[in-house]
Amino acid sequence: MEKPKIAFYWCASCGGCEEAVVDLAEDILAVTEKADIVFWPVAMDFKRSDVEQMADKEIRVSFINGAVRLSEQEEMVHLLRRKSQLIVAFGACAQMGGIPGLANAVSRDEIINYYYHSGPMLVNPEQTEPQPEYVEQKLGFDLPVFYERVRALDQVVEVDYYLPGCAPTPGIIAAAVFTLLSGELPPKGSVLASSKSLCEECELNSTKPDEGIRIKQFKRPPEVDRIDPNQCLLVQGLICLGPVTRGGCGALCIKGNMPCTGCFGPLDGVRDFGATALSFIASLVDSNDPEEIERILNRGIPDPLGAFYLYSLPKSMLYGRINGKTAPEDMRDTAIEHQ
Repeated sequence: MEKPKIAFYWCASCGGCEEAVVDLAEDILAVTEKADIVFWPVAMDFKRSDVEQMADKEIRVSFINGAVRLSEQEEMVHLLRRKSQLIVAFGACAQMGGIPGLANAVSRDEIINYYYHSGPMLVNPEQTEPQPEYVEQKLGFDLPVFYERVRALDQVVEVDYYLPGCAPTPGIIAAAVFTLLSGELPPKGSVLASSKSLCEECELNSTKPDEGIRIKQFKRPPEVDRIDPNQCLLVQGLICLGPVTRGGCGALCIKGNMPCTGCFGPLDGVRDFGATALSFIASLVDSNDPEEIERILNRGIPDPLGAFYLYSLPKSMLYGRINGKTAPEDMRDTAIEHQ
């Protein structure tokens, strides 16, 4: 029998999800025994035309990582959606917009101005900016359109499953691949990781005080002389989002003495991960005095957007600022091209 076909594609991301696939090591052989990888341009010589020539729904499952910022990325995810039976939002950027999504805090024009006109050590006397089309002496080429906003994958195409993480761990990647190839599919829309919070698999969970955690001062890792590897990081005043973050990563960051930043995303039923994380952290402040509360939060959390919306700004209720304004509801799932 012909083996099912799978595909991998990379949109706006750092490439860590592609590295995570490589980190399967010899397990990649077990994957190729059960499926043919028919599109993985970052690793093998595949072209867009290879996908265009396939029949619709010929690919069993496409794993798409990264957010969508460029017209080329939008075209490719629509093409893969048409050619695939299943689409998996692979990693935090595809699932929630990821770190590239923090760019939604500013407009497209502000980004272009900084990198081509006003940035430090910039030399651009001709004030050149990238253009979608360039022609000189009858020779030309096209560049992708740089959209106004970063969007998560399901704000562009229909997504069947989500594989969280920055990057997903090899263990949950392998489990997801074999599950989706088995034919015994989980309910559509499922997140292919634990349904419990990260604290449930963290070895430090048992060190939390019975009376609860109360914090007088939040600290960033560089401000701690020595992080105790045997005590809950929250108890030590570090902003760890493990209690509100989905488990499945094996608490790898915490084992490295670094607090959880929330890359596995929200638990089931949570609409806005950042708002949930902010509410949780604020509930730990050990004060009822408004001025002291403000001092504790401002001193220990100088960048609330980066702390609570590091991976999820495009999927938040904030939606990202468009030209100084909050994007209205009807713009949330619409591509906004720069005119």
